[in-house]
Amino acid sequence: PARMGLPALALLLAAGLLPTQASPPARSFQLDYEGNCFRKDGAPFRYISGSIHYARVPRPAWRDRLLKMYMSGLSAVQVYVPWNYHEPLPGVYDFAGDRDVEAFLDLTAELGLLVILRPGPYICAEWEMGGLPAWLLWKPDIVLRSSDPAFLAAVDSWLHVLLPKIKPRLYQYGGNIISVQVENEYGSYHACDYGYLRHLLGSFRALLGTEVLLFTTDGTQAWELRCGTLQGLYATVDFGPDSNVTEAFGAQRRVEPKGPLVNSEYYTGWLDYWGEAHASTSSARVAQGLEDMLQLGASVNMQVVSWQGAQPHRYMFHGGTNFAYWSGADFKDQYKPVTTSYDYDAPLSEAGDPTEKLFAIRTVISKFQALPVGPMPPSTPKYAYGRVALQKVSACPGACAVPAWHCPAAPRLSLSLQHANLLDVLDVLCPSGPIQSQFPLTFEAVKQAHGFVMYRTRLPRDVLDPATLGAPPHSVCDRGYVMLQQEYQGTLERDGQTTLRVTGREGDTLDVLLENMGRISFGANISDFKGLLGNLSLDSIPLSNWLIYPLAIDSAIQQGWPHTALPESSSQGRAGPAFYTGTFETPGIAWDTFVKFPGWSKGQLWINGFNLGRYWPTRGPQQTLFVPGSVLDGGRPNNITVLELEGAPSTPFLLFLDRPLFNKTLSRSTTRE
Repeated sequence: PARMGLPALALLLAAGLLPTQASPPARSFQLDYEGNCFRKDGAPFRYISGSIHYARVPRPAWRDRLLKMYMSGLSAVQVYVPWNYHEPLPGVYDFAGDRDVEAFLDLTAELGLLVILRPGPYICAEWEMGGLPAWLLWKPDIVLRSSDPAFLAAVDSWLHVLLPKIKPRLYQYGGNIISVQVENEYGSYHACDYGYLRHLLGSFRALLGTEVLLFTTDGTQAWELRCGTLQGLYATVDFGPDSNVTEAFGAQRRVEPKGPLVNSEYYTGWLDYWGEAHASTSSARVAQGLEDMLQLGASVNMQVVSWQGAQPHRYMFHGGTNFAYWSGADFKDQYKPVTTSYDYDAPLSEAGDPTEKLFAIRTVISKFQALPVGPMPPSTPKYAYGRVALQKVSACPGACAVPAWHCPAAPRLSLSLQHANLLDVLDVLCPSGPIQSQFPLTFEAVKQAHGFVMYRTRLPRDVLDPATLGAPPHSVCDRGYVMLQQEYQGTLERDGQTTLRVTGREGDTLDVLLENMGRISFGANISDFKGLLGNLSLDSIPLSNWLIYPLAIDSAIQQGWPHTALPESSSQGRAGPAFYTGTFETPGIAWDTFVKFPGWSKGQLWINGFNLGRYWPTRGPQQTLFVPGSVLDGGRPNNITVLELEGAPSTPFLLFLDRPLFNKTLSRSTTRE
């Protein structure tokens, strides 16, 4: 009736006595155990996914990479969230710029991609310490990835910050996140702490709700699945194209007799370590393995783990770059640091270029589902800016023009350069001054997460005949550059050379610059302390009375140093740690490029304050560093800062190319436009 009051109308509606419009079905993403499949909004569903790490891709390139993944036929992307990338210090959070994970997730939704989220707290991913913050090791006896109350308190604090950002983006609430992984390959970790997994399950349920699909990922060995799975978490497996697909999914069926078959990490490439050959994986083999799984109706994510003994290695649909200090390391009989490039022979190259492997995968996908309409976006433009010569400050005290023949690809490049030994600028790099200690302290003890720490003492006596300066086994973590009276003596290395022969006078200054090459990201020993873990000795007599300088190099460079004020070096020698700085102008464009280091040894490169990562051409296989065009300024001079650790060439210069080099040969990952 027209005059019916609102309370009476509400009662009739509640009783179902008046007709109402049918409400739209609730959004859902669920497991169907009887149908052995996923169900999305009630209909059977199978995803084909690829992994991308937003932390390894500059934010201006996110859209390009995600669009190429979408146009490859992927229905979803798999995304890690590295805890240490967002909480650099306890209670200090950073979600701005390249770290804006919410913006990245919103972009995936805008482009029509679903998301499989892997927020850890441990992620591995060949990322520094597997994504766990180094400040956890401020408590030296903490047991990581366990029910240790100190670890759980830190995890809970982090999850209470992160997961509320995730919940509104879950599929059930209108977002595009269809499932969330809890921990990562926990079955491969020695702790096998079910209490820890139960605690995580409770936290994820409390913060994300009861409807979200939570899962685990482990290898196919029985011992991995025994310790990595838990009731309430759907168990998935990972394996590569060399595996027997039926046998591998049989392992999943032993722990999940019913439900969808899922390979959460199907590897598409291979891993590079410093000092080993650049690896690749056959496009045909990857494509055939993918087709075999899709014919079984399986859901697949292309990232994957390949196994060497009990060692997992991860690979990507698009890898990107380990900028700054974010590359991790493996430990298999010895410490094996990962290269700066995270290209890994992936379908999308480090620079985001489609490869032969991508098109082979796309062809397989087209057999099982329709591809998006339209062409694949092209490779990003590259530019060979050419040769940029570097000279010492005494040879070039002001701005000096480089002759045109120095840079044939960019005849208007110009350079001004200065040089200073690291020892001459300790007051700039450690403004708070050194820490005094009877014996060396670790990075963690002085609360330095990444980069470099200088250790200084004095010779206790005259050493007229060569004496042995030595370190206990496994106590140099990871490389120590030794100077005596500012003269470079050589390098001590973890699992390598641990002694040098030196001479000097009583009171001579001994400096050892320690470099953190990346904390171990997989295995039982991820509590990977850095620095001098034991005392150095001179002919077996321990040295004492150390001054320890935690170096804030990145902070200084981001504040304009050394381009604003670099003193002239007190030493004319080129050997040993030294800074080289300069500027170059591009010919009005800012395109992606690759920088080569002819004759250089090992070090770190910054352009316009952005830390592009480690170079090490003498060790290889990586010979170039990727420079995203977004780092460059096409209209102004670009500031270059190089920290060379062992020795620059007699005529130092950098060479900017339009393609990467691995193993001193052209990589397959990009082609000339």
